[in-house]
Amino acid sequence: MGHQVAYLAAVDGKHRVNDSNFELTSRAKIRRLLIAAAVLLGASVSISSVHAQAGGPFAGMAGNWAGGGIVTLDDGSRERLRCRASYAVAGVQMTMTLTCASDAYKFQLGANVVDQGGAVSGNWTETSRNISGTLQGRGGGGSFEVLASTGGFNANISLRTVGNRQSISMRADSQFRAANISLSR
Repeated sequence: MGHQVAYLAAVDGKHRVNDSNFELTSRAKIRRLLIAAAVLLGASVSISSVHAQAGGPFAGMAGNWAGGGIVTLDDGSRERLRCRASYAVAGVQMTMTLTCASDAYKFQLGANVVDQGGAVSGNWTETSRNISGTLQGRGGGGSFEVLASTGGFNANISLRTVGNRQSISMRADSQFRAANISLSR
């Protein structure tokens, strides 16, 4: 009788299998599939990381951004800002322009910077006041801390980019004391 059941099962496309062996075989297959999926996921994350690094330290910043913020002037008054920024990125080099205006205040900041192993340096101009100077700092991975300097003026600038959001914080020792800006693209 056992042979007849096996024969009939084989004719129907079914095979008699010991339930415990079937369960072990299925678990092993599932385990192998999960391991393969984990390896593929890990490889894709590594490849994405390599591509981000291959694009250079400024890769996530390229393009046009817009938003606003608050400027604190020398007399302590605060005004709302409307801002536009543009970043042209070429590997370890970046050119940026940032234009911000309130009802009574405006600045146009431009900069050319280069990254050398996490050290950022370059020059900047503020065209509405016809001043320029140097930039020096550190950064990478979307986060930069730099000091903008010229005779009689210093400003600490912090820039953070995460996805399509960017925040810029400036602290200065002259005409404007601070600016906090949020941009998106």
